[in-house]
This record gives sequence, C-alpha cells and structure tokens, in this order.
Amino acid sequence: MMALARIGKLCRSLVHEPSKGLFVGVLQPGWIECCTGAKRHLLSQEVIKLQEFQQSKLAVAHLLTGAKGNYIELFSQKLQRNDLILKDELKLLLHVCQSADDMLIARDAISRYHAENRNLMFGDFRFGPLFVRLCYELGMEDLAAATITDKSMSGFFSEATSFNITLDMLFTKGYYENFLEVLTTMRKQPVPFNLNTFTLASATFYKLNTEESYRMCTAMIESGQTEGMKISRHALCFAVALALRQNDIEKAQSLFSQIMAPNSLLCQNLKLIILAMSGEVTDIISLLSAALTPKSFSFVKKPEFSQEVVDLLRLRIEGGPHMLEVEQIVKDLEQADQVTQQTVDGMLCHTPTGKRRPSLLMEERRHSRRALSPRVAALLSE
Repeated sequence: MMALARIGKLCRSLVHEPSKGLFVGVLQPGWIECCTGAKRHLLSQEVIKLQEFQQSKLAVAHLLTGAKGNYIELFSQKLQRNDLILKDELKLLLHVCQSADDMLIARDAISRYHAENRNLMFGDFRFGPLFVRLCYELGMEDLAAATITDKSMSGFFSEATSFNITLDMLFTKGYYENFLEVLTTMRKQPVPFNLNTFTLASATFYKLNTEESYRMCTAMIESGQTEGMKISRHALCFAVALALRQNDIEKAQSLFSQIMAPNSLLCQNLKLIILAMSGEVTDIISLLSAALTPKSFSFVKKPEFSQEVVDLLRLRIEGGPHMLEVEQIVKDLEQADQVTQQTVDGMLCHTPTGKRRPSLLMEERRHSRRALSPRVAALLSE
C-alpha cells in the first residue's frame, strides 16, 4: 500500500505535532485532552481469548506443581547447549512463563525454534498467538512489538491474530509509532488485513489526527474496498470522526453513507455532528424529534446524545431562525435523560462485547430456572 510507504515520514512528524481538537475551532478543550490516548482495548474477548489461555496455563500449572521453576531453568540450559527444541516442549514453556525474565527465555526459545523449523509444511502448529497472548497477559507490549517486527522472525507470525493482538496492546498504551511499524511489517510479509486490522488502524489514524494520517486512513479504506475486503462499521466510524476532525464534511458524509444499519448510539451522534457542521437545521430537528420517546414506551432503549455534541449544536445554531425550536427539543431530551456525559471519543474507543455462543446462552437459561445453580453449589462446597 502506497500510503503505508510514508510511515517513516509520518512517525517523525507525529512525535512533535500535537493533536488537534475534534473540530477545528469549534469544540471545547476537553476534546483535545481525550484524544491523547485510548484507555480501553478495541478487540473483544473472542479475539484476545485471554481467559481461555489463562485456563490452559492453570491446567498446566497443576500438572507441574512445584516444578515450574525447574522447567524454565532446564529449558534455559537446553538453549545454552544448543539442543533441538521440540514442539511440545515449547508449548509447555509458553504456558509456564510468569515474569519478564521467563519471557526473555521464551523469546530466545521461539527464535531458535523458528530458525530450526523454517521449512516446515504450512498448517503446522502456530506459536505466534500463544506468544503475544502471553505478552498481553504480562503487559509486555514492547517485547511483542520488537519480536513481531524482527526480520529474523519473518514467517513465524503468519496470521492476522498475532498482529492484531499486538496492535491492540500498542493502541491502548498510545504507542502509535510502534503501531505503525508493526502495521507496516504486517503488510510487507504479507499478512492480509482483516476486519479487526482495519478497525485498529483506523482508530490509530484517528488518534494521530494529522493530514498525513488522514490521507493514510482514507487510502487504506479505499484500497481495502477495491480489493473486496469488508470494512467494519467500527472502522468506518473512526474514519468519519477523523474526517470531521480534519473539517472534511463532504468526505465524512460519504464515509457515513457506507455504514450499514447506522442506528447505534455512536452513529446517531456522528450523524448529528455532520448535520450540525453542515448547517442542515431541518434534518437536525427531524432527528432530535424522532429521538424523543413517549413515556409509555419506557421499555424501549432511548436514543442518547453526548453533551459535547449538544453543545456543538447549540454553538452552530446560535442566533439562527430555528434556535428556539431546537433549544426546546434539546431541553425535552435533557428532561428525558437522553443527554449523556459520555464523549464521542469514549463511544469510539470501546471494547466490543463480542457474540455470545448459543450454547452458553442455553446453559445460562437452564441454570436460571433453578433456585441454586450447579456453579453456585460447587463454589459453596469448596
């Protein structure tokens, strides 16, 4: 991708260029403060699978009771002797690591294993996701990034999952320069982008908020669409927000029109921002009026609007012919508790809940019909 080829230049410029407000000269300083770094992960538990990994570690720990330290020490000696590393031995090592020192041994182990097994047939067990989940668990995103971008490790992380988990860690810590380096490595190897990759990349370009990151974001999305890739609604929302921050209303409208089922809380707020910045007062009135839910429909989820979006709207219509009408609708929304303090940035940078498996839902329903579920009974008996 031509846009990604300019990452080196972008990295140098972004380190010294401060973030801009969401809308140039329009919004209050709070927007600038909230754009300095994400606080939550963007990948769901279904992708990270940290709980499953930790359960596997617990199972291994029970098998190696009292021998974990000895196993790591013995493995270190094995590395020093340049002994051949077997697949099952490496699996076991990656399930007993508990510290930064253990991880250094694990890093050397996967490097040696990769050097010894470069020519294995495709489809063999992949240690990449296992290693980055371990980094995720121990908060060692720097080690994950350094390992995944190491040229000698090319081909070891051969699937998108390893890259996406690493990108998620870097995004959450605000390490955008490292993020772009990992993203470039992913493209060069090449490992195909997927839905999660586009979401993470769009989120990072949004956070960077420069003309260059904006060009890269739009180029990435257009390139993906040309190649027939599906772009998630979340990724498009980040792109819309970035276009608005760059004051490109026309592009924001075009990107928003591509969002399927734009009825979410986030989409409705983005739509209101677009209308406010476009001066479409009639459409604003229609959108806000439709959001007012009759009291008799208390069981219906009410549309909500961010306070800062409402403040932007008030600034845009101030002194206009429809100011009083819009102000009355806004007051009605406030009285109905349909104006929230949650920021648009907070809506964007959320952790998806993921899809719940039908089998788990059926199990919960079955247990809920009993006065005392087997799970509770088991806990009480311990």
